[in-house]
Amino acid sequence: MAVIQRVSLSLLIAVVAPAVLFYGFFAIAGVWTAIAAALVWSYGAIAWRAVTGRRASGLLILAAILLTGRTALSVVADSPWLYFLQPIISDGVVAVLFLLSLASARPMVARLAGDFYPMDHELAARPRVRRLFRNLTIMWAVLGLAKAAAMLWLLQSQTLGTFVLVKSISMLAVNVLAAFATVGLAAFVARKEGLLGSPRWVLAGT
Repeated sequence: MAVIQRVSLSLLIAVVAPAVLFYGFFAIAGVWTAIAAALVWSYGAIAWRAVTGRRASGLLILAAILLTGRTALSVVADSPWLYFLQPIISDGVVAVLFLLSLASARPMVARLAGDFYPMDHELAARPRVRRLFRNLTIMWAVLGLAKAAAMLWLLQSQTLGTFVLVKSISMLAVNVLAAFATVGLAAFVARKEGLLGSPRWVLAGT
């Protein structure tokens, strides 16, 4: 439960809130105001956690970096269309990086797991945990490639308003479902490894 709460909070802050803000401002005030609102939210969330003495998650920092790059390039090119093309490209690039990480001793999911659960070398080296990290890395890589292909088709074939609406709903739903699938698989492995209810598991919620 503690891990589910942590993942849910990270997703809410880094993914759900900026997506909702973006669409709300897009509908009311236009694309550039929506872009600014999403960026302000991300850096505001990082600043708030710093002021309150809490570490910002890797997901939140990554989201802020990607939003910054997207915004800067779009402003320089004066092209909202470019703003929406960039995450499609980044989804594809990240998916490829996930696939490439499978050739290393630490697949990408293993590198990110510490944001959500205290992870030491002994735990990470367990066979079931290693298989979990590998399978989740494959799952997120395939998902990233599928998202990139679907959104590229949508961007090229639909109006900007339709694209934003469909993307805001569908991608948010896909990301949330994938995140909870990740947590479910992790909980299954944790139960098999006897970690549920352990002090280490409880620590994840502090």
